[in-house]
Amino acid sequence: MLLYYTVMFWRAESHTATHPAQVPDGRSMKTKQQVLSEFRRSEIIDAARSVFARKGFDRGIMDAIAKEAGVAKGTVYLYFRSKEEIYRAVLDNDMEFLKKNTLERINAAKTLKDKIQAFTLTRLENAEARKELFRIMDLESGGVSFTRSQYRRWLHEPVLLLASAIEDAARRGEIRRVHSEKVAWIIADMTRGTIQRRLLGQNDTPPSEDSKFLLKFIWAALAV
Repeated sequence: MLLYYTVMFWRAESHTATHPAQVPDGRSMKTKQQVLSEFRRSEIIDAARSVFARKGFDRGIMDAIAKEAGVAKGTVYLYFRSKEEIYRAVLDNDMEFLKKNTLERINAAKTLKDKIQAFTLTRLENAEARKELFRIMDLESGGVSFTRSQYRRWLHEPVLLLASAIEDAARRGEIRRVHSEKVAWIIADMTRGTIQRRLLGQNDTPPSEDSKFLLKFIWAALAV
């Protein structure tokens, strides 16, 4: 009898490992191995962010990333094939976080003024918090030039959400009629320009002050 229950228990464990349990909405629960793998990958990304921030892209090497993460260099290569790939992963991770945060804050804002400020302030605060990494992305050339082509893709959804708010406000007569998407991209470009000036050390005011200045300038152009 003991042997019977032992075999049944082993079969149940084997089934769980190969056939993850289902949660109520039909999605599979992650296995312990998947959770561990995602955690390890996240640790490596965090370590790489720190290394790139300190050393830049060109001097940030895989050995330093492995040391920062507390893993063997071979372990890093299990998750990422090259320095370029891990750098992309860092940027994708950070920009997806920024996009999610920006969308949430725009949606939470009630008026168009508040939505514009939410858009600019979220980006300014994020760039300030990760200043060294943004400096690499915006100011270094060569091997990281691909990041510039990705930038508009990351911004696309928040810009369209802002454009929709601009269109709604114009329809209600709160602002003059404008090409809403074009204006939203102009706001995005103005915010990026402000970020670059801050990265170059040409501006030491708090992000909130720069956001208010941008809002004042933008609203003067939109006012009826």
